[in-house]
Amino acid sequence: MIQRGAILLALFGILAGCAGHRFNQGGYSAEGKASYYGARHHGKKTASGERFDQHALTAAHRSLPFGSRVLVTNLRNEHSVVVRINDRGPYSRGRIIDLSKGAAERLGMLRAGVVPVRVQQLAD
Repeated sequence: MIQRGAILLALFGILAGCAGHRFNQGGYSAEGKASYYGARHHGKKTASGERFDQHALTAAHRSLPFGSRVLVTNLRNEHSVVVRINDRGPYSRGRIIDLSKGAAERLGMLRAGVVPVRVQQLAD
């Protein structure tokens, strides 16, 4: 009986750890905070090797493969944009994605700077 309880406790612990990340048909799905980066990085090389264009619809993510397309939804206003992952980050604690300024404009988040979002990987 104690062994069964220990197994259930371990299972609940694992499920609680996965609560922030859900998987949909396209793969990765998560909710958290997004920020954006722009002019200061414009023209510099990204982790994928391409030049950063602040006007393009791109983003940085810690682990999604370069070239992945994700749907990002601003949870404050329900505006959405599809971006392509071409960089690594964010490096600020508590954020799940860094968007280009162009993507941030589409989400209506320029003034706020950081907003709650849903990120959903799209199937290729």
